[in-house]
Amino acid sequence: MKACLGGYGAKAVKRGPIDGPGDAGKLYAATLCKRPRPGRAGELIVRSGWHWEREGADWPLRSTSSFVALGHLRWHIQRLMPSEAESPSKPPRRIVLLHGTFSSTHSFRKLGPLLAQGHEVLMPDLPGHGWTQGARASDMAMPNMARLLAALIESLGFYPAVFVGHSAGAALAMRLGLTSGKLLESVISLNGALLPLPGLLGHVFAPAAQVLDFVPGLAQFTAWRSRHSDWVDRLLAGTGSVLSPDDVSWYRRLASDAPHVQAVMDMMARWDLAGFAQLLPTFRAPIDLLAASRDATVPASEIKRAALLLPQARCQVLRDLGHLAHEEAPQTVAASILESLNRH
Repeated sequence: MKACLGGYGAKAVKRGPIDGPGDAGKLYAATLCKRPRPGRAGELIVRSGWHWEREGADWPLRSTSSFVALGHLRWHIQRLMPSEAESPSKPPRRIVLLHGTFSSTHSFRKLGPLLAQGHEVLMPDLPGHGWTQGARASDMAMPNMARLLAALIESLGFYPAVFVGHSAGAALAMRLGLTSGKLLESVISLNGALLPLPGLLGHVFAPAAQVLDFVPGLAQFTAWRSRHSDWVDRLLAGTGSVLSPDDVSWYRRLASDAPHVQAVMDMMARWDLAGFAQLLPTFRAPIDLLAASRDATVPASEIKRAALLLPQARCQVLRDLGHLAHEEAPQTVAASILESLNRH
């Protein structure tokens, strides 16, 4: 029924925002509509020059961070547990928060603690993003990333869980559910990028993303430009969200890291939403679709279009918020997520 409303076995080591019609809009358009391309399948994304004790010294929720070595990846994860003082009236649920392209765990620094008042929360940096290192270019295709994420979740014993995915993170959560159903209880999509752009945009920007991924030094140039121009600020301004200077500063920092930028480019060149859209009718788990009315990145109309392929989906519109709704109004988004939890 659709309604549109106004234990741990892994080795642990302690230690899209988008612009509109400008270059950032092209960046997002490319993210939405690509077919995977051949080549560089085993190439290792350059390891970041960042050091946890230096660049990570002030990372949001740093005290909750740990690093998990699993296969060729070294995952950065953050775990938040409900305190005994909060004594939830119901048994805590497991919640996995998945960020979108170009982001990291920092994006949930306000939402995560709100959900952790009564639930267990796990927030990983996706392969190649933030502090998760060791990713290969081929890891950035959706099926491969879903497989790697499933291995992490299973190794941590953090399942079954409710997956809350923002933007590309929503598609990733659903793709994981299609192949690793025992890990997933339900999905809450927050401004989920689930469909390719229609028409000419999809045909133009998808090949462009694949070509740009081959340009030598482009990631390094983009990172340099992030330190010497305001393109990140303009990109974020085009999401429809009203962000604080602190919100913007974290994206500037990420964009100044060339390996992070390279991972984003590799992900954009391999993210096959056209193929994924064909799988949507086979997704059977409960799913709620949260759409922000001011989202200029994934318009609410696109969320409603995706809902037509998901008969069990419930769609809710968050008024006067943009693509990064969980950063500009975390309490509003937390309330909607908790309402969804009570229904599932």
